[in-house]
Amino acid sequence: MIKLLMSWDIKAGREAEYMEFVTREFTPELMKLGIQPTEAWYTVVGNGPQVLAGGITKDRETMMTILGSEEWEGLETKLLDYVRNYRSKVVPATGQFQL
Repeated sequence: MIKLLMSWDIKAGREAEYMEFVTREFTPELMKLGIQPTEAWYTVVGNGPQVLAGGITKDRETMMTILGSEEWEGLETKLLDYVRNYRSKVVPATGQFQL
């Protein structure tokens, strides 16, 4: 299994729109593309990214095909309307919390 790890901060004043986007579009589209969401963490207090999220695919080839698609590019571009400090990386899934 391969995991996509993502982190970001929500743009100030966009919180409600962000939640609507993530709930109604981002997560369902992620699943439609073939990435199974595994976790989403929201930092309430402290330093670091405000949101940490992850999703898995069965193998690296599948993940890289999805991340190279126009559909992913469009979804990622929409996400960037609501967030800043976006980062992502692809790692082998360990079955435990990963950063």
